[in-house]
Amino acid sequence: MTSVRRIALASRPTGEPGPENFRLETFELPEAAEGEVTVRSLYLSLDPYMRGRMSDAKSYAAPVPVGGVMEGEAISEVVKSRHTKFAPGNIVRGRTGWSSHAVVSGDVLKPVETHGAPITTAIGALGMPGFTAWSGLKFIGKPKEGETVVVAAASGPVGSMVGQLAKLAGARAVGIAGGPEKCAFVKDELGFDAVIDHRSKEFASGLEAACPDGIDVYFENVGGHVWDAVLPLLNQFARIPVCGLVAHYNGSGSAETDRLPGTMSAILRRSLLVRGFIQTEFASHFDEFLDEVGPRLAAGEIKYREDIVDGLENAPEAFIGMLTGGNFGKLIVKIAD
Repeated sequence: MTSVRRIALASRPTGEPGPENFRLETFELPEAAEGEVTVRSLYLSLDPYMRGRMSDAKSYAAPVPVGGVMEGEAISEVVKSRHTKFAPGNIVRGRTGWSSHAVVSGDVLKPVETHGAPITTAIGALGMPGFTAWSGLKFIGKPKEGETVVVAAASGPVGSMVGQLAKLAGARAVGIAGGPEKCAFVKDELGFDAVIDHRSKEFASGLEAACPDGIDVYFENVGGHVWDAVLPLLNQFARIPVCGLVAHYNGSGSAETDRLPGTMSAILRRSLLVRGFIQTEFASHFDEFLDEVGPRLAAGEIKYREDIVDGLENAPEAFIGMLTGGNFGKLIVKIAD
């Protein structure tokens, strides 16, 4: 047996997570049984949904048990295999958690395919975040040529993909981001038609000026005061794919104001389509997404940005910062070469 490292959930947070909610520990890696694979983690994806896994509140997925390894998808190298599909040296992705190594069923692993792009994109632009953007826009948002698509957290892995796909569909892309640097990236490098800083005192009026014909598709990643500014601008029959509410994940913001009456009134009066979704609902379309987006990304037609932190031990601090906008691009932890 080999001694390896993992990060466990030490306690459930109240409000914002802190370092005390995580514990770095060593454990003995068991031998793989028939049908299992031993993997060495290379890159770990950090994503906002993990905050929900730290809570025992009712959700669409089971919480991480206290003392259990933190939930997460990683790109890994196969070290040993007792599964017919995999051999040592294969590069795979799977939900192996915040761990330097893991022994898992080979059935839960997928080969990494990036159409020539760096392998880190398999947990970013060509992984769950990119697929979330593509599926939410394709099956719910359905932008038409000339329409206005607005997306919050536009410099992040989901929002940046939403805007670029909207542009490819012939729509106007308006991004919402936090701070001058992120706004400049969204406008100058990603090619959005406009970008508004949600930290600005003139945020609401600036968004209105950037959307003179209203909003036809709003891709919701944030909630909170961003939703307050978007709601009055939604056109009749606007579509709102809801994939995240990061402003509320730490329990703050939900009691600031009661948004429900105004939101429900607008849904009724303007015939709005508000559709929450989890990207796994559309899993059968993943290969279609990869074939459509992969070559464009590898060719540089679709751009992305990654924020890579070195060392498994630094994952908790990076994750805590991400929940308040501290990252710039897809947040990834490099665990090994």
